[in-house]
Amino acid sequence: MLAVADYEVDCPHAESPGFDSPVSFLWNPVFLHWSWFLVAVFEISNHSRRYSSLMWNVLEYLTLFLIVTLHEFGHALACRQVGGTANQIVLWPLGGVAYVNPPQRPGATLWSIVAGPLVNVVLLPVLFVLGTLSRRLGWAESVPDVHALLRAVWFMNVGLLIFNLLPIYPLDGGQILRSLLWFVMGRGRSLMVAASIGLAGIAGFIILALWLHSVWFAMLAAFMLMNCWGGLRQAQALLRFAKLPRGDGFVCPHCKASQPLGNLWKCGHCGQAFDTFETEAQCPHCEALFAATQCLDCGALRPLSEWPVSGLVATKV
Repeated sequence: MLAVADYEVDCPHAESPGFDSPVSFLWNPVFLHWSWFLVAVFEISNHSRRYSSLMWNVLEYLTLFLIVTLHEFGHALACRQVGGTANQIVLWPLGGVAYVNPPQRPGATLWSIVAGPLVNVVLLPVLFVLGTLSRRLGWAESVPDVHALLRAVWFMNVGLLIFNLLPIYPLDGGQILRSLLWFVMGRGRSLMVAASIGLAGIAGFIILALWLHSVWFAMLAAFMLMNCWGGLRQAQALLRFAKLPRGDGFVCPHCKASQPLGNLWKCGHCGQAFDTFETEAQCPHCEALFAATQCLDCGALRPLSEWPVSGLVATKV
């Protein structure tokens, strides 16, 4: 799953509350939530009859999350390729989340999202060849545990691919739909449509959870509902933001967007709102001076001296 920063910036943290210390892999910190270990013990012991030894259950569970991690790294590396930031990857019982902030363009966001499922697509022929070799070499009789593991990994990868491509926001499929709509409907309206469709899909998940009496489906539906509702609120904020008047002064050095007029930047010291360009990045209330100014379109933080001027320079008040 992908968490895309659309209106606010996902900032990197040295540590995340509730998560174990990160493991750095391909320059990305990977966090394991403490509940991952509890669920791992439950799931491994619950499927102990599938193999001749518990070691194979452990290997299957670790392989599942290896595929999940590779999927999330697909998101992170693609985001960096288009000039965005990828701060961390979190693994928890319901899967994984890559915290990325691609440039706020539909093409860049689309590639950052599609790259995750593409990892599962690339794994399909690899796992197919291994499964074919397993059948032709008679591993089902000679090494049944290896054969059963390869079969399980194949179905896990296919299942993850199909699930992630469901057009339900915030799943990858829902965010792919949103990115495609962005080309024709704009940033805010596309998110509104995708999140509204996502609510219908989540309702189906809730019905399925009740029908199957599945705690996992219920937890998954609750997680998606919270994120989808957040997407709707974000879409409303983006639509309001798009209506704000823009000045001819400073433009973002990252996304080249001119900034809206008004007291839209909040001081991190006193909490008062002010126009950072009118005051040259200094809060007029507490006189705090800020080393970087945040673009309200893409979230990039840059020193005010790096902001080029497209027209008249705003004067200090």
